[in-house]
Amino acid sequence: VHSHYSLLDGAAPVKAIVDAAKRFKMPAVCITDHGNMFAAIELYHEAMKKGLKPIMGFEAYITAGSRLEKSKESFHKYPTHHLVLLAKNQTGYKNLLKLASIGHIEGFYYKPRIDHEVLEKHSEGLIGLSACLAGEIPAALLKDDREQAKSILKYYQSVFGKENFYVEIQNHGLPEQLKILRPLVEIAKECEAPLVATNDSHYVNPEDW
Repeated sequence: VHSHYSLLDGAAPVKAIVDAAKRFKMPAVCITDHGNMFAAIELYHEAMKKGLKPIMGFEAYITAGSRLEKSKESFHKYPTHHLVLLAKNQTGYKNLLKLASIGHIEGFYYKPRIDHEVLEKHSEGLIGLSACLAGEIPAALLKDDREQAKSILKYYQSVFGKENFYVEIQNHGLPEQLKILRPLVEIAKECEAPLVATNDSHYVNPEDW
């Protein structure tokens, strides 16, 4: 879920997201803005007022290169991918804040990026999700590189713990999503990774489009 704090990308006020979750009788609500935790405090207060469980997270921009390398050559060699991070507990929440801050202060190049080094250092208390088509695993499957996708999946299982990394499946009717739906399920089974079905939400109501 992306709020209006996903700049130039989301169009949903935090209160509207929480109100909708309450209206749909959802027990919990999470916001995963791009590269930042700007919505966290507002989400917490709005969700608590409505009796919903707030789940803290953000959608990180991660590079397989170094966050400190800021050149066009490096940017093209190690493209930035999406990785959803959620807090399991207080330690995880603190690590989310650290990672989001590091992305802006140390890793910013076009986007606030983190890398494997800082993710491994601040992974305690976190749950990882493989993200949308812009995630590393979907990107590998779109290139028909199944072995690379499995290698990436196993890496994240080693970082978060096997039970804390989920393979995301999405179906918005996009041809690319339909192409990789079955392969995602298959490699998740092969690697004994749990699956989670998600929507890539950027606004609350259809007419907001």
